[in-house]
Amino acid sequence: MNRYAPTDTTNSFYQGARFLTAASQLDQAPPDQGSEVAFIGRSNAGKSSAINAICHQGSLARTSKTPGRTQQLIFFALDAERRLVDLPGYGYARVAIDIKAEWQGLMSHYLERRRALTGLVILMDCRHPLTVFDRELLAWGDRRGLPRLLLLTKADKLRRGPAAAVRSEVQKGVRDHAGPIQVELFSAHARVGIGPVQAWLDERLGVPRAG
Repeated sequence: MNRYAPTDTTNSFYQGARFLTAASQLDQAPPDQGSEVAFIGRSNAGKSSAINAICHQGSLARTSKTPGRTQQLIFFALDAERRLVDLPGYGYARVAIDIKAEWQGLMSHYLERRRALTGLVILMDCRHPLTVFDRELLAWGDRRGLPRLLLLTKADKLRRGPAAAVRSEVQKGVRDHAGPIQVELFSAHARVGIGPVQAWLDERLGVPRAG
């Protein structure tokens, strides 16, 4: 039984997202100009499904039954100056250690050097939040002073009360980090949290408001 009523928020701006390019090295990325927000999380946190739901598209970001397949920076264009970036998933136990190190090096270079980066969306399973890997990403954001949105994914797996309690605990757990951090419950399956995510992206990307 679905514990949540779906949110029907539709923003045509994000629905226009399209694949731009994939980069295995930072120098293969699009020109470092305009603004972009990056999505990152453990390989099984539902990152690709979240991007698809936010953009109201079924297959914009590729999903896989084998977490950890994405090994590149995937850029999606919203318009000529604004982009979303799907960063490699991390922390999946079945991925070889040397490959993990290579991925993490790529992410580190991107997060620390990319001037167009205006915000970071960190996705974590609401049933297993704030892992060591999540803390490392929060620390990266601290160093850059990046606004961060923590998406507690798969919220439909919990009832409303326990899910709200997890959100409250995560909010308390990130108070010692610098910069603005927003925490939202999210479910791509139940379409929960799409409106708040789009509103946050609007601010980070400078999306003109309708009217």
